[in-house]
Amino acid sequence: MVLPRQKFLLLSPVQGQNKMNGTRLLEVLIVILLASAAFAQPSPDRDARLKEAYSRLDEYVAHEMLQQGIPGLSLALTDGNGLLRVSAYGYADVKLKNPVTPETEFEIGSISKSFTSISLLQLSEQGKFDLRQPITKYLPWFSVHSKYAPITGHDVMSHSAGLPRDRDDIPSSLYQAAGVRDRSTGYQPGKHFAYSNIGYQIMGYLLEEITGKTSAENVRERILQPLGMSHSEPLFTHDTYARLATGYAPLYDDRPNRASSPLIEATWLEYAAGDGAIVSTASDMAIYLRMLLNRGSSPTGRIISDESFKLLTQHASQESEGVWYGYGMSSWTVDGHNYIGHAGGMVGYSSKLQGDVDDGLGVIALVNFPGGPGGIPDYALKLLRAAYEGRDLPPMPDQDSSDRVANAPDYAGTYTSPDGKKLILVAENNQLLLLRDGQKTALEPYGKETFLSNLPEFALFPLRVHRENGIVTELFYGGDRYSGEKYSGPQKFDVPADWATYPGHYRANHAWFNNFRIVIRKDKLLLISPEGSEWLLTPDGHGGFWAGEEGEAPREQISFDTPVHGKTLRCVLSGLSYYRTFTP
Repeated sequence: MVLPRQKFLLLSPVQGQNKMNGTRLLEVLIVILLASAAFAQPSPDRDARLKEAYSRLDEYVAHEMLQQGIPGLSLALTDGNGLLRVSAYGYADVKLKNPVTPETEFEIGSISKSFTSISLLQLSEQGKFDLRQPITKYLPWFSVHSKYAPITGHDVMSHSAGLPRDRDDIPSSLYQAAGVRDRSTGYQPGKHFAYSNIGYQIMGYLLEEITGKTSAENVRERILQPLGMSHSEPLFTHDTYARLATGYAPLYDDRPNRASSPLIEATWLEYAAGDGAIVSTASDMAIYLRMLLNRGSSPTGRIISDESFKLLTQHASQESEGVWYGYGMSSWTVDGHNYIGHAGGMVGYSSKLQGDVDDGLGVIALVNFPGGPGGIPDYALKLLRAAYEGRDLPPMPDQDSSDRVANAPDYAGTYTSPDGKKLILVAENNQLLLLRDGQKTALEPYGKETFLSNLPEFALFPLRVHRENGIVTELFYGGDRYSGEKYSGPQKFDVPADWATYPGHYRANHAWFNNFRIVIRKDKLLLISPEGSEWLLTPDGHGGFWAGEEGEAPREQISFDTPVHGKTLRCVLSGLSYYRTFTP
């Protein structure tokens, strides 16, 4: 590896609002580390294309950071031979104006799951672990209420075991793993994909049980040290804090986050479990990504065999349309190319690892912000592919499209609530506008058929569109329903009498999934998370409910209790108590 060189510069390609303190931010600080690949020097033509690609990328990143309110970002680009570039943008600490540098460490979150999986695959290669055996063979203390076949390592590592997602009120991840004994699985193992952090905590302790060493020691000895990832740690404690970028979180934790919303310093946590305990730098993570691009091989030898790499990236369970999950790694195709990757999220941090296995190109993005790096990794990889394949570089993604709605006329019309309130939507110039008190406000697309409004009365939930036979007939805002002119269904719905006691805002005192709202919409009982995802609550026949996100098999259990003046005061979600709060 040629000794890297650093350069410092200030870019001011765009102007924007500094979301941290409300003042104008005219410059985005960027620290760049350039490194040539160890085994293949770019041709002059490719070098020129890469230079232009990096220029476009920097401009796009600066714009996205300002638009999304991202405090700091570290971005590494690599091919299968060596590091191409590390660029650091913005601030590791906004208050102190400390810039992110290539040496700044971040929590990588759930990308850590693949490290746990690789450690277990190594044990499998050694004949010490059978992925298809019940995990109780290795963890005698593990149990869960189930009427189905025993859960195997394959089921847990592919997120298809039916285990609960989290128990974030419990500071002990070991107790979270053991506490599953009080929960029930909602379906047959291997039948559905349902993401479970607890599952990978369990697998981390299974790793410890087999080896007699902690999960962190295993990851350090089996992956970090052999790869030379000298700026990474497999756990973080208070002693780690000074090396990390400061994590930030939205001030408003009970509603969809908007770029204009202020951020505050996030709660600090120590962590050491197998589902998300690694801290690293972008350049160190590029070393890890190169090993993946080389199918488990590294300059110092194989980390896992080619067979194990196939298991790591197999289509074990379908995560979403066109996306498959293996063991701590997702896979999908883009323009006929095989991609692998994983996102990560911790309190105050998020990350994205993404690689084109066919071209041997990859990107890792780390941010001190919970909203993720957005489309930056996608665009970075598109630029790299074009530069390497000798094609014209793709233009920067449309930077003025945050409120563009291509099919806006579909939604235009007047919608009326059962009590006579009206919502009027107007389509103008590829925008969908909400007409309110004579004023027009643009709605911002927020996922499929979902929109956000910056009006205070629509701050808590996204505005959702419902279609019948392809025609827009209703709008939903939380539990509120607005019928369009083309709606011909019933206006009144019968629900069990006790459901009327459940709706409200419930909170728990922890840093993760700490609040949600229960609403009744038509004849359905729903849990709506702060970011707006909806879980349908289905009676379990025992006085409680099964809950699952749309398109996901229900596996979380919910019950309500302690009614006072016709309102239940507590909701228990997978064993975690949430309490009715005074806010709407």
